[in-house]
Amino acid sequence: MYLSALEFLDEEREAWRPYEALLTLTDEQLAAPVEAAHGWSGRDLLGHIVAWQAHALDVARELAVGEASPSRDAMSKDWDARADAVNDDLLKAWAALDSSELRRRAESIPGELRGTLTVVPESRFIKHADQETFFVEETIEHYEDHLDDLRSILAAAR
Repeated sequence: MYLSALEFLDEEREAWRPYEALLTLTDEQLAAPVEAAHGWSGRDLLGHIVAWQAHALDVARELAVGEASPSRDAMSKDWDARADAVNDDLLKAWAALDSSELRRRAESIPGELRGTLTVVPESRFIKHADQETFFVEETIEHYEDHLDDLRSILAAAR
């Protein structure tokens, strides 16, 4: 799919950029549920997306130093067993964060993920079809899946 890690990283960065608008909302705007976004608030959406980025970051860290990712294997088994209950648990954990910590993580994790992916050997990332698919699904495709939610949340905040 991608010829180089840089090509992926550039596309991922551009796909993430619209979500940064959530960080410009006030805490009150970020906390307001939006019916058109499945009742999620901007805080819920931000927590959901960044939680999965954090998981991808864990996987990237493991692949930077080894051939396998125990974190990916564990999450895959958990997802197979519980599916959307995993998302519910992630939302609860992120909802428990105070606003400043939520914002700190949302500002740091995306860049940290990109930075870590620059040190993952391409043989474990871009030139490994399964791993490449994982990172595309956890980032670019995931962002695309929630663009309508993002638009609805930002429109409601105006």
